[in-house]
Amino acid sequence: MEKLRSGHANGARFSCWVVVIFVFLQCSIMGVGSTQIPAIFVFGDSLVDDGNNNYLNSLAKANYPPYGIDFFRGPTGRFCNGRTAVDWLCEMLGLPYPPPYADPNSNGKRILSGVNYASAAGGILEETGRYFVERFSLNQQVLNFESNLDDLRNQMGGRNLSEYLAKSIAVMVLGSNDYINNYLVLPLYNTSLVYTPQAYANLLLNHYSRQLSALFSVGLRKFVLAGVGPLGCIPNQLARGLAPPGQCVDYVNQIVGLFNVGLRSLVDKLNHNHPGAMFVYGNTYGVFGDILNNPSAYGFSVSDRGCCGLGRNEGQITCLPLSLPCPDRNQYVFWDAFHPTQAANAILARRAFSGGPKDCYPINVQQMALI
Repeated sequence: MEKLRSGHANGARFSCWVVVIFVFLQCSIMGVGSTQIPAIFVFGDSLVDDGNNNYLNSLAKANYPPYGIDFFRGPTGRFCNGRTAVDWLCEMLGLPYPPPYADPNSNGKRILSGVNYASAAGGILEETGRYFVERFSLNQQVLNFESNLDDLRNQMGGRNLSEYLAKSIAVMVLGSNDYINNYLVLPLYNTSLVYTPQAYANLLLNHYSRQLSALFSVGLRKFVLAGVGPLGCIPNQLARGLAPPGQCVDYVNQIVGLFNVGLRSLVDKLNHNHPGAMFVYGNTYGVFGDILNNPSAYGFSVSDRGCCGLGRNEGQITCLPLSLPCPDRNQYVFWDAFHPTQAANAILARRAFSGGPKDCYPINVQQMALI
């Protein structure tokens, strides 16, 4: 895989897999724990959806084998062979996995340690992913969170809701679909004809900022805003044949970089304008870029195609029901045409949890948990 040519927000590179494993073990043993973090609330797309789309009339579902082949619960709706990055973060924070909002059994005290509102095909913009039929946009996810506030208050047992929300962490993983299921799919969307890449990034960031302000207004104070990864390197984009063999689609990475640069600047603005809150930028692009630039250093041998899929780079058709994935899944960066394996998710989570400012700016998740 060609080294990423876009210089936007590249992360620091670990040179030894053993060091990464050591960091993970330290995090697991010395996790912050639920005494510091009462709950985690997850907003996002299929990268972190843990089953919401199972309950929607959606074409974007992953509640069938071989999804979940390495997950102890089997297929749950996670678009992965195993754990998502949020699952790994929850383990490091000493929290249970938050139940999906749409699950009718996700009520009562089950939600006191958090809720997952993420939805496959959902985006920052309301119209993103509409051809998948039902999905929760960011706007709807915020409304769903607000609908849970009375339930949370009733289950607090005399505890202060404002203090509980202020200590909780909101993880936001959004933006990818606004490109791969909107801006980059002519003729289904004409946004690339209406907006320049910079204007479109600004449009996304303006919508994003308004929803973050809404979440702040109801009491959340700690936010992890994950940047968009190098979409020009995912199997789906490689399968389009728009780049020479062994190279990423540089144009796609360049336009995603504009969004990420803006998101990092937005973090500075939000921290300045919201005293008492903490917004951090998770440099997904940089960390993933490190992996793709030197996969063997992270234990991977395959970084240009999916473990499960069909067509060029196993990226033209995603993982179909009962299809046979690759047997050596820990050797693959990508699980299917769009999503990382649980091994890659583990690295993303570790770097967000304990990495330096190039990985998670201005502080990491572990540091955020302690304030």
